[in-house]
Amino acid sequence: MEYVYDYMFHLMNEYAKLLKFKPEIPWGATEITPDIMGCSATGRWRDFMEESMVMFPSEESPCEMPSPFNPHDLKEILERKTNLTRQVEWWEDQYFHDLANIKKP
Repeated sequence: MEYVYDYMFHLMNEYAKLLKFKPEIPWGATEITPDIMGCSATGRWRDFMEESMVMFPSEESPCEMPSPFNPHDLKEILERKTNLTRQVEWWEDQYFHDLANIKKP
């Protein structure tokens, strides 16, 4: 869960580079802080919000997220995907081959 915030921060920073407009704070806008958001919450909901609140940015770079797979598992997943793709392509070839044979009298 700790890497999710880093990833989202990195993603928003990269997306912000693509924006061409200058954001402005609308008239009458109020700042929303974690304290204001948590004021109305009570009980377990408030406890959950306090536990998940980020107090400071992570010291790690957002681009250094660990891989969810070890190399062996990743290789198996990619091989399975490749085999499934080949199977579907073979089915397509069979279908069009059979369709061409049906049309020929």
